[in-house]
Amino acid sequence: MSSGNGARRKVGKQNFNNTVAFDPETLAEVQGLFSKVRSYVKPASGEWGLPDPNVALRQPAEQHCRLQALKASLNDVKNQLSDKNVQVWHQHTNSTNRAGTVISAVRSAANAEICTQAWCKFSEILGSFRLLPEEALQNGELNTVHLCEAPGAFITSLNHYTKTSESTRYCDWSWAANTLNPYHEANGGSTTIADDRLIANTLPWWFFGSDNTGNIMIQKHLLELQAFVANMRTVDVVTADGSFDCQEKPDEQEALVASLHYCEVTAALLLLSPGGSFVLKMFTLYEHSSVCLLYLLNCCFRSINVFKPATSKSGNSEVYVVCLDYEGKEAVRPLLSKLIRNYGPQLADREALFPNSHLPESFLKQHEEVCSYFTRLQVETITENLQLFGGMSSEQRQRLDFIRDGTAQEYLQRFQVSYLQRSRWVSRNTVSPACCSVSAGRPLGQKKQTGSFNERRELQTLSWRERIERGCHAASIQKHCAETRGTGSVLQGPRSECHVDSWYIIAGAALPAVRNSAFCEGGLLNHLNDALTDTAADWTPRCHSCHDACWASIMSDVAGLCVSKAGDNKQRQCLVFGSQSAWGAGESQHGDFVLTFSAEPSAPHRDLVALHDGEPRYQQQLLACVVCSLQTLTSGDALLLPVFSALTRVTAAVVLCLHVCFSSVSFRCPSPSGITGAVLVCVGFCPEAAARILPVLSDVHSCMGQGLREEEGDNVPSGFDSQVLQFVPMEEMLTGGLTDFLRTMNSEIIQQKLHLLMQS
Repeated sequence: MSSGNGARRKVGKQNFNNTVAFDPETLAEVQGLFSKVRSYVKPASGEWGLPDPNVALRQPAEQHCRLQALKASLNDVKNQLSDKNVQVWHQHTNSTNRAGTVISAVRSAANAEICTQAWCKFSEILGSFRLLPEEALQNGELNTVHLCEAPGAFITSLNHYTKTSESTRYCDWSWAANTLNPYHEANGGSTTIADDRLIANTLPWWFFGSDNTGNIMIQKHLLELQAFVANMRTVDVVTADGSFDCQEKPDEQEALVASLHYCEVTAALLLLSPGGSFVLKMFTLYEHSSVCLLYLLNCCFRSINVFKPATSKSGNSEVYVVCLDYEGKEAVRPLLSKLIRNYGPQLADREALFPNSHLPESFLKQHEEVCSYFTRLQVETITENLQLFGGMSSEQRQRLDFIRDGTAQEYLQRFQVSYLQRSRWVSRNTVSPACCSVSAGRPLGQKKQTGSFNERRELQTLSWRERIERGCHAASIQKHCAETRGTGSVLQGPRSECHVDSWYIIAGAALPAVRNSAFCEGGLLNHLNDALTDTAADWTPRCHSCHDACWASIMSDVAGLCVSKAGDNKQRQCLVFGSQSAWGAGESQHGDFVLTFSAEPSAPHRDLVALHDGEPRYQQQLLACVVCSLQTLTSGDALLLPVFSALTRVTAAVVLCLHVCFSSVSFRCPSPSGITGAVLVCVGFCPEAAARILPVLSDVHSCMGQGLREEEGDNVPSGFDSQVLQFVPMEEMLTGGLTDFLRTMNSEIIQQKLHLLMQS
C-alpha cells in the first residue's frame, strides 16, 4: 500500500515567497490537500492475475462485510444532513471549502476555457501523474477519447495544458468525445447536461451513435465508437467522467452508477493502445461491483491510483481512479470479449464480475485500506461542517480564509498555471460554417436542488398540481391571460445567413417522449410531462377568464406588418391553415388580403400527446403545410400557421425555414379557441429565398414519409423504431435570435396548457 508519491509529477519548489508566511501547521494542511491519493502495490509474487473468463459473470455478488460496515458508518453521518436546506448547506460548505477560491484564481490567471471545477480537477490530475504516455510525447502525436464528457472541461483543460506545457507544446493533439446528446429530445433532463458551449462549436468531434442519443451504455454504440476513432493511430488517454442524478437515493449512488462504470471501463479497455492511460470518476468503493472493477483495472494497468483532487469538494464521495501504462488488449482479450457480449445498462446487476474466491486477500486488504482512508476524510469534513454550521467565530473565519488564499496560491504555483490566448481555445479551432453563440439564455448544468432532502422526498408524493403550486412557475401558470401575448417577439428577416448546401438529415431513435429541449426552459417542460402522466386530466378545457387571440386582431397585425414592409397597394394572399369556422373568420377577404383556407396540421392524438410536436405524423403534416405554402405564395404574401409547439429540432428547423422565407415571423398565444397551440404569423414572403429552401424540405418530407410507411409494415424489418430527428445543423439553429424566439413561444404555449389543465 502506498500514498502514491511515486506517481507524482516532479514540480517546482513550493514556497509562499512574496505573499504571506505560513506557520508549519497551516503549511502542512495546505500541502495535504494536494496529497489525497492512495496507490495499489502489486505483490512481487504475481498473484494478482486475471481470473479465468469462464468464472466471470457466473455467480451472484457477495458483499464484503467490512466494506459494508464502512458504508453504514458514512451513511449515518450523511443522514444528519437530511433536514438541511440544500441551498443553505451548499452555501455554507462553499464557504468552508479550502479550495473554494481556486477557480476564481485560475480564471483570473489563465483565461481558461470553460473554467469549472472539472477543469481544475483534471488540471490537477495532469499535474500530479504522468498521464500522457512518454512514447506519444516523443512521437509528437497525442490522441485522446473522452467519455461522458459534457460540457467538455476535461477537453479544454487538456488543451490548455498541451498549449502551455513545454513537453507538449509542439505535440499534435487529436481528440474525440462522447456524451448524452443534449439535443436529443428523449434524453432525460436529469441525466443530460444542457451546457453546450463547447459541443455546439465542435460537433464533428462528438460521437452520438447511430441512434443520435449518445448513450454509451448501448452495445452497438461501443463498436461504433471504436470505428469513429479508427483514424487515430493510437489512443493514448481515455477519460470517463460520467454519473447519474442520484439526488433521490444519495446513499445508493455507488450501486446506481455501477453499470455505467462497467461500460466506461469496457470501452477504455477496448479503445486504449498499449501504454495508454485511463481516468475514471468513481464514488465510494464499497460494493462488490467496485471491488471487482478495481481488481480488473489492477490486472490491466501497471499503476492504479485513487486520487481525490484538492478542488473536489472534500465532503463528497467523488474520487478519480488514475490508471497508468495499459498492458494492452491482448492481455485481457478473452475477458474483454465476454464484457462486450454482456455490455449494457444492467451489466453490473447481472452477476458478479469475479467470485469472491478469485479475489486475492492481499488485494482486498489494500482495497479496504483505500476505502477506510477516503471514508475518514469525508467523515471528518462533514463533521467539521456540521460543527461550523451553527456559526463560526471570527478567528475560525479568518483562519479558513487564510487557508483558502494559500490553497489558491499553491494551486497556481504547483501546476504552473499559465495564460492562454482566446484564439488558442478549442472552440476557436473549428471548421464549422457558422460560429454559433451557444447556450444563450439557457440554464446550464443539472437541475438545481431546493429544500432539504426530506422536503424533496415529500414533494415526490404530491400531485403534479401541488408541485406546480409550490414551484417557481406557479404565478405565471396560474395567471389568466389579460391580453394577447407574443406580439413583442419577432424574427426579422428574411434571414440571409443560411448554409443550405451544408444541411443534412439525421435519423435516429424515435422519440418515446420529449423530455428535454434546447428551445424550452426545463422546469416548465418537466411540469407538463408530469401532467401528461395524469390520465384523468381534461385535455380540451377552455378558460373563460383568459382572452384568446381573436381573428380580427391577428389580421390587423398582418395588415400592419405588410404595409410597413411593402408600402404599396398590391393585393396579396394570406394563406391560412385551418377551417374558417375554427378561426372564427366569416369573410374570404380582409382589407388588401385575399384569404385562402387550407387543411390544418392536426395535433397529436391523446395517446401520443407526450411527444408534443415530436410525433412523426404531425411533423410530416406540418412540413407538408410549409412546402405547400412556399409553392403557393407570391412575393409579399402572408401565412398563418398553427403549431402545437416547437420543442424538437425538426419543428424548430421549420420555424427557421419560415424565418429565411419571410420578412417577419411572430407568434400569437393563446391562439383562437378553435386552434391548438400558438399561431405563427409570417408576413412578406420572399420567393427567391424559398426557391433555395424548397428542394431540401421536399427531400425531408419524402424521407419522413418513407419512414412512416416502413413503420406501418411496408418491407420493414421487425423492431424498426426510427424517425427524422434533424435536418438543419444545430450550429445554424443556435445562431441569431431563433433560440430566444422559440424559448419565448414554447414557454407561452406550455404555461397556457398548464393553466388550462389547472382549471379542469
